[in-house]
Amino acid sequence: MHGEFKVPGGKLVVVDLDVVDGRLAEVRLSGDFFLEPDDALPLIDRALTGLPADVDAKSIAAAVQSALPEGAVMLGFSPEAVATAVRRSLHRATTWSDYDWQLVHPGPLSPLTHLALDQVLAEEVGAGRRAPTLRIWEWNEPAVVIGSFQSVKNEVDPEAAARFGFPVVRRISGGGAMFMDAGAIITYSLYAPVDLVQGMSFADSYAYLDDWVLVALRSLGIEATYQPLNDIASPAGKIGGAAQKRLADGAVLHHVTMSYDLDAEKMVQVLRIGREKLSDKGTKSAQKRVDPLRSQTGLPRAEIIDRMVDTFRSLHGLTDGEITPEEYARAEQLVAEKFGTDEWLYRVP
Repeated sequence: MHGEFKVPGGKLVVVDLDVVDGRLAEVRLSGDFFLEPDDALPLIDRALTGLPADVDAKSIAAAVQSALPEGAVMLGFSPEAVATAVRRSLHRATTWSDYDWQLVHPGPLSPLTHLALDQVLAEEVGAGRRAPTLRIWEWNEPAVVIGSFQSVKNEVDPEAAARFGFPVVRRISGGGAMFMDAGAIITYSLYAPVDLVQGMSFADSYAYLDDWVLVALRSLGIEATYQPLNDIASPAGKIGGAAQKRLADGAVLHHVTMSYDLDAEKMVQVLRIGREKLSDKGTKSAQKRVDPLRSQTGLPRAEIIDRMVDTFRSLHGLTDGEITPEEYARAEQLVAEKFGTDEWLYRVP
């Protein structure tokens, strides 16, 4: 069995092993990481050999840590990264290169259509009718998108939202509210088989699925990093956040919204939580906490998106695709039956 895990911002960890009588055998750790002293590598292999095949990640990491001699140094990886690679080998996980990725980047759509398409395209990938897909969102109207489990009244000031023309909509993934002004955000969704993140914790999978966009941002001169659990940030402040939903049919939906431009004063009026968090600091703190891509790059929004797409294409391969008429029709049906209904929006009042 073979498992690989590219540590976000770090090195590749590879594990090859057999399972004999329910236990790990012939464990062989390798990768482009740095490890001192040299003889620590066979010590790790021996510590992992003999562990039960159903061992959890915490126990694997503990075994690796206990095998390290005093003063050992691991650079570019960690005991937890080894644990992830082991679990991915046992679950026969896939990697980015196992798939023929498609790009879909249609023109502006309504916020409700975007949210419905997230469900439709994820289900299509899970059913095997669509190849794994990267979708770039475009829209020309504002909205507040709240997480699946958030309370409408706790998150949004309805009077301010109406005054500024921000309808409130609810997505299928968890996480926090997104203040999405027209032309002021960059949002993308990934739809992939869950095997791509097999053996990973949710925390690991968030960073793993967004590592490519950190590469793209760094190529633009931004010192982008991933801040657990789900934030993309730089020394200048938060850039954006991720959310994820794993569907029962074997697909994972992962989407990210990054701030290209931001009216912070408007944001803290519309979002109650944003206002509460910053109540003792003022609007300038909001501007500092969320530092948009426009101010960090000086580039047009479209140029940043092009760099992101080019980076994904160079790392994982990407061919141009399209959303089918059937997928659009299913999305509009979901808008009418689910996403556009009060029952869905106020499922958590």
